Amino acid sequence: MGCKNFLKLCKVKYYNFSLFHSVQRNLVAQTGDPSGTGKGGESVNGLLYGDQARYFDMELVPRMKHRKVGTVSMVNNGGNMHGSQFFLTLGEDLDYLDGKHTVFGEVSEGMDVLMKINEAYCDEEHRPYQDIRIYHTVVLDDPYEDPSGLEVPDRSPEPTQEQLKSVRIGADEDIDDFKGMEQEKVKEIMERKEAKANAQLLEVIGDLPDADVKPPDNVLFVCKLNPVTTEEDLEIIFSRFGTVKSCEVIKDQKTGESLQYAFVEFEKEEDCERAYFKMDNVLIDDRRIHVDFSQSVSKVKWKGKGKGVEKLGDKDEEKGPGYVLKDRSRKQDPKYDLLFEDDDDTETSKKNKKKKKHKHKEERDYSDSDDNVSAKKQKKHKKQRYASRSRSRSPVDHRRKQRRSQDRDREGDRYRDKRDRSPQKNRHRDRTPDRHRNRSTDRQHDRHSDSRYKSEKHRR
Repeated sequence: MGCKNFLKLCKVKYYNFSLFHSVQRNLVAQTGDPSGTGKGGESVNGLLYGDQARYFDMELVPRMKHRKVGTVSMVNNGGNMHGSQFFLTLGEDLDYLDGKHTVFGEVSEGMDVLMKINEAYCDEEHRPYQDIRIYHTVVLDDPYEDPSGLEVPDRSPEPTQEQLKSVRIGADEDIDDFKGMEQEKVKEIMERKEAKANAQLLEVIGDLPDADVKPPDNVLFVCKLNPVTTEEDLEIIFSRFGTVKSCEVIKDQKTGESLQYAFVEFEKEEDCERAYFKMDNVLIDDRRIHVDFSQSVSKVKWKGKGKGVEKLGDKDEEKGPGYVLKDRSRKQDPKYDLLFEDDDDTETSKKNKKKKKHKHKEERDYSDSDDNVSAKKQKKHKKQRYASRSRSRSPVDHRRKQRRSQDRDREGDRYRDKRDRSPQKNRHRDRTPDRHRNRSTDRQHDRHSDSRYKSEKHRR
């Protein structure tokens, strides 16, 4: 039914001037609604028999699936019914569309046109900014018989005002804004657009107070300076073009050394322009300097959205926050309170710190002396305790100790004798040059050691 419905609607020129009202990149491109809203359209039965036959049932078991680019499928209206709307797939392997929309054909020619549709720029609702339309339909072969009452026009009818009505860019409208312009002017416009986009980006990340803020026109940026060049030198050199309001050589915050670039502010913009044209690539202190208009907005304060900006003075920059810690001696609370104090308050706080520091030092010395006294007493008691133990020992205990040491010595001698009499040791001894000595002496020595061992055992 899907093929027959599509062919008959093409035959009666129902799809002429229909918009592609939804284009989702690498997914689908949907059309078939003459109203262009995506909510209209009806089947060929609706044209013949009225609203009661506006839709027809979808195929519950489709034979074809959404597997390749260019598959043509009828759109489900939400109730498993189809009307006149259809879509073309712009991606492969869209299996999740199977069973929800009925496939009835595929694109055989014109894949390049389909890829151009896929690259169309669309809004959040996937509607193209420039209209994409079906201008004409031609049926090459129709195997189905025409239903009774179907009127086929001889030629394509003219589009109505409702069909052509659109708030988007026309399909046949030329959107080349640079047509007829010179290349230099086109380049200037593109650079201006790029600068504006960069300024908006810097505003978002917080580097600029406002995207529309502009640097002052009376300040020059001087770079490639010699480290020995001072602010006074630059002021004398640039003052020949006009009155110099300020001259600042940028220095490192830690070392105080020159970073070899500076800003020179003039009282008049004309003087600044003359210095720009005359001082570029001039030799100063054996260095060729480079001069350009300043792009810095560090001395510009933003008043608010739409309120403009104002220039900060040197006095505003020199003012610091003036925050000091309220109480440094308190250790219980890890949080510190910030308090704005005068010079008198800071002096009194320094005096209090010195007193507290001296007091802590005295307490520490006193505690160290107490620890030394207690340590000496412990050593003295320990010596006395060892002396009393040595005096309490009796002569009997001393003799027992001597006997134990003698027994240990005898056991050591017996172990050495056994080791000397081991066969493995004798085997190695035979290999020595003294193996031809008299072995009777060895037997006597063994007999003597056995008798001594027996007598010691009897004594015990």
